[in-house]
Amino acid sequence: MSNQISTNFTIETEQEEDGRWIAEILEIPGALVYAANQQQAVAHVKALALRVIADKLEHGEIDLGLVSLTFVAA
Repeated sequence: MSNQISTNFTIETEQEEDGRWIAEILEIPGALVYAANQQQAVAHVKALALRVIADKLEHGEIDLGLVSLTFVAA
């Protein structure tokens, strides 16, 4: 298990023209969600990031050495 993943994640949000919100974790490719409002989008993308991390840990794809995990707004 030599691959490392950040324990600090940047969340970028943006509102689409149709009113939906996009939230993305910049450090995790493909971690992007749509939601009705900004708060839901942020909550859903955090949950997605945790699922991705858990899956990679279970399959031995990363060595996290997790002491803390931080989400920050971009």
